Amino acid sequence: MRLGVMLPLTDIGGEPGVVRDFALASEEMGYTNLGLADHVLGVNAESRPGWGDRNTSADMFHDPFVLFGFLAGLCKPTTEFSTQVLILAQRQAALVAKQAASLDVLCDGRFRLGIGVGWNQAEFTALNENFSNRGRRSAEQIEFMQALWAQPHVTFKGRWHQVDDAGINPLPVNRRVPVWFGGHVEQTLRRIARMGDGWIMNAYPPGVEADAEFSKLWRLTEAEGRDPASIGIEVWMSSGAGGPKEWRDEVAYWKRQRVSHITLFNAFARRHHRRIVGTSVADHLTAMRAFRDAVGDAL
Repeated sequence: MRLGVMLPLTDIGGEPGVVRDFALASEEMGYTNLGLADHVLGVNAESRPGWGDRNTSADMFHDPFVLFGFLAGLCKPTTEFSTQVLILAQRQAALVAKQAASLDVLCDGRFRLGIGVGWNQAEFTALNENFSNRGRRSAEQIEFMQALWAQPHVTFKGRWHQVDDAGINPLPVNRRVPVWFGGHVEQTLRRIARMGDGWIMNAYPPGVEADAEFSKLWRLTEAEGRDPASIGIEVWMSSGAGGPKEWRDEVAYWKRQRVSHITLFNAFARRHHRRIVGTSVADHLTAMRAFRDAVGDAL
């Protein structure tokens, strides 16, 4: 299993020196993947009573393609970058294909495009995209992007996307960018089974619910004529609860379930996840070091 860490920008900020030092420190500890969440804009919570703990304009999010482009020239040639997740349907598919291909070239084929359908209608409105058909439209976007990545000239005519004998340049290193899906409804699992490279799963702790969802995904994948072993699984963990023994036990469980990637996200506090107490860079690095020391030989 690969061990990664989410860049906790909502805690530590996004100044270039901070981002650089955090990424390089994570590599020195043995983290091999860097993940980044995505939001184009956040709402003003003061004008929306009852908004809850969802992101707002107070939360800082760098554009993933820009930030990973910056880090690609600084990090080790083995470090992997992934969006977790990019809201695909609120963006133009051809533009995302271009951005993803450019980043993939800059990091020598070490980029995974994690995508989701989103929940924040305000972002779709601001970006002039349709919130109501986002799931169906994103499925076509993936097919369109895969065509653009695979060949220099593409003719494509879908319901929402079309191009006539044109293409992007550069093409990604392997003429494809792995597409991983976030989300937990059955339609998401069906799309992973049909066209996905992996599932970014953070809704279920170790136990019977996770077992059942993995089994469902394997059945759907086989029904599509694909090998379940070809589908990667990424889960989020946090070190805000428990200690070394509990962390090792959880890693052992995920390993038995054929999980390929574990990502530590110490600033996440929804569902069963518990964030760490502190928010400083030092707080995060201390927690990351303790976690890596505890689970490193169990991966």
